[in-house]
Amino acid sequence: MAPNTTKATLFPILLVNFIDTLGFSVVIPFLVVIVLKLGGNEVVYGFMSATYSVFQLIGAPILGNWSDKFGRKKILLLSEAGTFLAWLIFLAGLIIPNHQIKLTDTFIFSLPLLLIFLGRALDGLTGGNMSVANAYVADISVKENRKQNFGQMAAASNMGFILGPLMAGLLGATILGNILPVVVTALISLVALLVIWLRIREPQAKKENATTPSPLVKQTNLKGLKEVFKLPYVPYFLVLYFLIFLGFNFFYVGFPVYAAGQLHWKVLKLGIYFSFLSGMMVLVEGPVLSFIAKRVSGAVLVITGSLILCACFVLLKFNNIVLIYSSAFLFAIGNGLMWPSFIALLSNTGNGQVQGKIQGFAGSAGSLASIIGLISGAFLYHTLGSNLFLVTAAFMLLIAFAAIPLIRIEKKM
Repeated sequence: MAPNTTKATLFPILLVNFIDTLGFSVVIPFLVVIVLKLGGNEVVYGFMSATYSVFQLIGAPILGNWSDKFGRKKILLLSEAGTFLAWLIFLAGLIIPNHQIKLTDTFIFSLPLLLIFLGRALDGLTGGNMSVANAYVADISVKENRKQNFGQMAAASNMGFILGPLMAGLLGATILGNILPVVVTALISLVALLVIWLRIREPQAKKENATTPSPLVKQTNLKGLKEVFKLPYVPYFLVLYFLIFLGFNFFYVGFPVYAAGQLHWKVLKLGIYFSFLSGMMVLVEGPVLSFIAKRVSGAVLVITGSLILCACFVLLKFNNIVLIYSSAFLFAIGNGLMWPSFIALLSNTGNGQVQGKIQGFAGSAGSLASIIGLISGAFLYHTLGSNLFLVTAAFMLLIAFAAIPLIRIEKKM
């Protein structure tokens, strides 16, 4: 495949990835504020965050499998339509009156909270966007540009993460409060739906792979996790995928509560922080990774990035603005080197016939880790406070050691 063809085919999925992440990240800074305002606490916030992952665990492998059978574009359309409807349900939860019923000291029931939970559940069930998008990129990539393409995918995501939290802070400061960011999020999802319909084309690589089996795949019709686990190195990659997500989700549930509680940050300040973090990641995953990827193996980048992330989370323990932003800088470097390199290595484990299944089950592994990480992280933060970040640092150190076999695997692959 010629490089210019690859770039032309890659651009629409990069745009969809950017728009999707923009819509998702708009809600990040104020979701914890909404939960606290409706009577919940950090534990309820943990369950709210985990709801998406619980249903994604169910939906991701199904959507990944369907994308292998029916095509990437059709499943991307289905997934995005579900996301659009989910944000409409979420919006309804913000508009209706909030009548609370106290079930326990930890849990508060109200119809607005129930609708928000339902919205997150539907978004998770149809939330196979990333798995299918990764399979699409794997279809159109060749060995020479695989890491760079996945780096561009990660950079597109982080461009969305730059603008999303900043938009949340600015829109949330208007007279409409938290309603306006959700309205914008629903409209962004609608735009993504139109981009998929008008600009995405079924990748030629997938059509060719449908008739040309990969030497790694001896069965042409893989059914379920058992068969996927028979592929070389896939079980190891799924376990590592699980551990990475588990560590990250301790941070994702702990930091917003930490910022809103101990640091007393408002939505705008939290949005600026996440925008800074994402901006640094775009820089790393774009030009920096493109330069380094040609000179350093993916396995080494995964290990190095994990060690940098370990140092990043240690710095979050200290209530100091300079150290907190230094942590964001290290997060950008560590994650920007580690994650695209890992996904690129994972995408080498199968061809177009099974790439959707592999990415779908990887998404399920991430969702399972998110469920465990978000819920247990919420309870751990309730008990440990900011010491939770030291637990996260320990996980990153564990991942660095667990990733050492990647050096040998990458050479064989």
